[in-house]
Amino acid sequence: MAQISGMRFALIGAILIAISFGLARFAFGLFIPQIRDDLGMSANTIGVIAALPLISFVIVSLVAPLVTKYFGARNTTVLSASFSVLGLALISQATGPISLGIGVFACGICSGLMMPALTSAMQALVDRSIHGRVSSVMNAGTSIGVVLSVPAVLFLVGAWRYAYVSFALIAILGVVLAWYLIPSVSRLTPLNAAPPPKITVRQWWRLSKLALFAFAMGFIASAYWTFAPDLATNLGSLSSSQSGWLWLALGIAGLGGAIVSDLADRNNPAITHALMLMMLTTSLTLLAASPSQVYLAVFSAFIFGLSYMSLTGLYLMTGIRLLPGRVSMGPVLPFLACALGQAAGAPLVGVLVGELGYAESFSIFAAVGIVIALISPFYPGHSEEETGIPEDETGLQAAFDYQLQDEEGEPLETASIEQEDNQVDNKGES
Repeated sequence: MAQISGMRFALIGAILIAISFGLARFAFGLFIPQIRDDLGMSANTIGVIAALPLISFVIVSLVAPLVTKYFGARNTTVLSASFSVLGLALISQATGPISLGIGVFACGICSGLMMPALTSAMQALVDRSIHGRVSSVMNAGTSIGVVLSVPAVLFLVGAWRYAYVSFALIAILGVVLAWYLIPSVSRLTPLNAAPPPKITVRQWWRLSKLALFAFAMGFIASAYWTFAPDLATNLGSLSSSQSGWLWLALGIAGLGGAIVSDLADRNNPAITHALMLMMLTTSLTLLAASPSQVYLAVFSAFIFGLSYMSLTGLYLMTGIRLLPGRVSMGPVLPFLACALGQAAGAPLVGVLVGELGYAESFSIFAAVGIVIALISPFYPGHSEEETGIPEDETGLQAAFDYQLQDEEGEPLETASIEQEDNQVDNKGES
């Protein structure tokens, strides 16, 4: 199959990620104040509903690689985009907690399928030398989608149903985009490529620590993702349009997370993890302390966006570094753990808000964040055998390079790889 421009594919992937993660998954928290008022739901109910897309994301992520392998990259991407259309349309017409819950659950299925499908398509279409760069651009789509949701709040004040109708129409464009621009086949591994090495006990131990830190971070961040606009609107008496600036600042700041996470993993992951987690807890306490001050509230969102995206990016890079040659597994475990943490935290913060109030609930989650930050020295940083690895052999691209070694550990030449692919394609055509 002919390769296409890496930047073109990166932009396509970023658009689809913006729809599936930004609009379908993370924009929900921005509209909670309006949805609560219209449907008359309690904070406890909203907390449970907010956990549903995270639960569906975790479940689908476990089977997404098999779905992609069976149906192919194009069909899986189209299926994912179709779930976003379904979920967003159901949310726009929700009349109660059940219909709303079904809608957000479908949105979680969409986000769980999208990234594995795009990764498979990237390995089939894009030159291997720029896989790392393309993946970084696609990951930035989450922040772009969050930013795109803000105009709907600013210009459709009180009309959240129309906002979600507009999101569903954008998602339909994503279905068309996926059908025409994503390939129908998955990546074919060269026959002479070496199998990935077995996972050692030490690697499992370090992966377990990474997963626990990711779970804790997701648990703490669930308070902000779910109830930050609701807090600013109810406790701080901000208007719905003013609360929209929170997500704008969050999305813009999140674009810098890729740079921070890459630099952090190359230098001192443990210290950076502690600093970013303290920034995350600061954003919670700052919003809870001054929700009526719009500039401070927006600043808290800026801090949250930068720290959250930096931490998720750091978990991505650490997972890849801990399991070189297993790109489909290394980043998956911490991301699943983070989603599980958010799924566990969202209902709990809903209960706490109903019983104690917003400020007290956010303060409790911030206190948990401080405790986790204090034990960050146990974060799985660079081991002794990794300290001598050159800088250009670390990170996302190095992980792909490890997948392209022969049985003697030597890199496969591009010409031989392309010859293998052409032979397979010719057999398929005959």
